[in-house]
Amino acid sequence: MKTVKTRFPPSPTGYLHIGGARTALFNWLFAKHHNGIFLLRFEDTDRERSRKEFVDSIKEALEWLELFWDEGPYFQLERLEIYREYAKRLYEEGKAYYCECPPEVLEQKRKQALAEGRKPKYDGTCRDRGLGPGPGRVLRFRCPEFGTTVVEDLIRGSIAFDHQELDDFILMRADGTPTYQFAVVIDDLTMGITHVIRGDDHLSNTPKQILLYEALGATPPRFAHVPMILGPDGSRLSKRHGALSILAYREAGYLPQALRNYLVRLGWSYGDQEIFTLEEMIEKFDLSRVSKSPARFDPDKLLALNAHYIRQETTERLAELVKPFLARLEIKDPEETKLLKAVETVKPRARTLAEMAEMMRFYFVDEFEYDEKGVKKFFKAEIIPVFERLIQELENLYSFDEETLEKLFRGLAEEYQLKLKHIAQPVRLALTGRTVSPGLFEVMNVLGKETVLKRLKKALDYLKGKLND
Repeated sequence: MKTVKTRFPPSPTGYLHIGGARTALFNWLFAKHHNGIFLLRFEDTDRERSRKEFVDSIKEALEWLELFWDEGPYFQLERLEIYREYAKRLYEEGKAYYCECPPEVLEQKRKQALAEGRKPKYDGTCRDRGLGPGPGRVLRFRCPEFGTTVVEDLIRGSIAFDHQELDDFILMRADGTPTYQFAVVIDDLTMGITHVIRGDDHLSNTPKQILLYEALGATPPRFAHVPMILGPDGSRLSKRHGALSILAYREAGYLPQALRNYLVRLGWSYGDQEIFTLEEMIEKFDLSRVSKSPARFDPDKLLALNAHYIRQETTERLAELVKPFLARLEIKDPEETKLLKAVETVKPRARTLAEMAEMMRFYFVDEFEYDEKGVKKFFKAEIIPVFERLIQELENLYSFDEETLEKLFRGLAEEYQLKLKHIAQPVRLALTGRTVSPGLFEVMNVLGKETVLKRLKKALDYLKGKLND
C-alpha cells in the first residue's frame, strides 16, 4: 500500500487563522494516524501580497501547535520551471491552447453573461485559432465540452459535475506564472500527495483538477472537503466572533494543547469524548467521523477548555509560561519560590495565562489602588480596632501557616462577635486591593508575615485618614 501523504498549502498573504489551522491539524492527524508524511508548501505565486513575515508567522504558529512537518517547506515561486514544463506538454498534446483575449473584453463579456442570467464562463473565442505562445497570451485548459466528472469525496460521497458548467480555465498567466488550479495539481502530482483534505470552498475546483490529472495521465489523490466554520450566530466566521490569528491566541494566554483540542472538535467527533491528548487524537482520527455540517465557533467553550488545560498543567510549567505575561505588568524576575506558591493559588481560577498574571499581580506589587466599591462596603470605622488587634496578634505569631491563621481569625471573630467574613473581607481588600482573590489564608501564606503586616498597617493608616477627612 502506498504511503499516505498529506499537505498543508497556505498562501503567505496573511496570518494563520482558525480555519487554516484546523485544515493543517486534520491533514497532520490523518498522516500521523496512517504513519504517513505531512508536507508544508507555500502557495506564493501572488507576488504582490505574499510576504516573508507571513511565511515566518505561519511556520511559528504550526510549531507552537506542535504540528511539525516532515517535508518542506516548499515554495511555488521556486518551482516555476516545473510548471512551464508541464504546461508545454499539455499545449503540445493539444490539451491546452493559447488565448489573447484582452482582460477588459473578458470582463465586458462576463458582465453581459450575468445580466442575461448566463454562467459567466469563457466563450472559447481562441479555442480553435491555433495560437502559439506570445506576449500578453495566457494558456487555457481545453476542458471537455460534454460529459461529467464525478468527485468521490471521502466526507460527502459522490458528487457529479457537468462539463457544460465548467469553462476553459487559465493554466499559465501572461507573465509566465501558474494559476492556483494548475500549480496545485502539478505540486500534488510531483510531490506524491495521496490525500487532499481541505475546506469545502475548494469543492468547485476539484472537477477541474481531476480533469487536469486525467489529461496528464495521472491518478488523482483522494479528496475530502471539510465543511466551513461558522460564527456562533451562524454567519461566516470573522474577527468580530473572536476568531483571531493563531499567534494572537498565544499572546492572549491560551495553551497550544487547548487550542489543538478545540480545533479537532470543530467538525470531528469521537462519541461523547471532549478532551483528547495528542496521542489520542492521532489514534482515533478518521475522516469517517468528520461531520458534513458546518461547525460553529464558540469562544466561551474554547475559554473553558483552556481553563481545563491550565488546571491540568504542572505548577512549574505554568510558572515559566506566565513569566512573559507578568513582564507585561512590569513584574520582572519574580522570586521563584513565591512565584510557584502564587501560581498554585490562582491555577484553579484562571482561564488564560494573561488572566493568571493579572490575578497574581498583587503578590509582587506593593503599590495598588483599593477597589472603590470594596472601600465603601468594608473599610468602616468599626474595623479599626479589629485591624489593630490583628496586627498585634500577627506580630506575636510564631507560625504563619494557613491553619494557624484561620484559628486566629476565628478567635477574633468570636471575640468581636462578628462573622468570619466581616473580618476576612476588609483584610482581603487591605492585602490585595480587591474583594475577590484566592483563599485569604493562602494569600497571607504566600505574601509572608512581613508583607502582610506592612499592608495591614498601610490600610489602617488609610482607614484612619479616611475617617479624619
